[in-house]
Amino acid sequence: MEMIRTHGKRASWCLAAVAGFALVAAAGAQEGAAPQMTPEQQAMMEAYQKAGTPGPQHAALAAGAGTWDVVAKSWMEPGAPPVEEAGTATRSMMLGGRVMVEEYQGSMMGQPFTGHGLHGYDNVSGKYWSTWIDSMSTGLMVSEGTCDEAGNCQFTGSWNDPVTKGPVEARMVLRAVSETVEVFEMFGPGPDGKETKMMELTYTKR
Repeated sequence: MEMIRTHGKRASWCLAAVAGFALVAAAGAQEGAAPQMTPEQQAMMEAYQKAGTPGPQHAALAAGAGTWDVVAKSWMEPGAPPVEEAGTATRSMMLGGRVMVEEYQGSMMGQPFTGHGLHGYDNVSGKYWSTWIDSMSTGLMVSEGTCDEAGNCQFTGSWNDPVTKGPVEARMVLRAVSETVEVFEMFGPGPDGKETKMMELTYTKR
């Protein structure tokens, strides 16, 4: 809790500083004079502007906006045939092209299923990130990874297991088969602790 308070104070101070710099700049512009900022303040302002400016990675995310038909396969145990179900994913960009929102409708294990994902790229860390919530859980899944220029991505993430109450680590792979077909695969620990394929989603853009 102390760490949260400390980070919260630092984040609030940084935001206040940036807001203050913006007011100084606005006042200077109104008076026809250049804003008076120290080199440190100028560097901080430029760093925040660079961190918040959408780049080619965000444009690549935006290219995936639209409606996708999804074939979902899930494996209940290693070696067993997968359960196959259908769904629809609608993707759109928000926050001025900085973040993609994915809304999923379908079924999972024979039950109605809805999901909500956020996908983005962090200019500061240089990594892609994703969050996911759905109607089968009250928890949050967070993952992070990298993508190549062809749109093939490797992610790692975790969520809290309802049975063990502990975190489950997973590896995720996204393959761009074509401009209109993507395959998402998730791998996690099986009953023996060894990695096994848990899920495969094939997206086809309408």
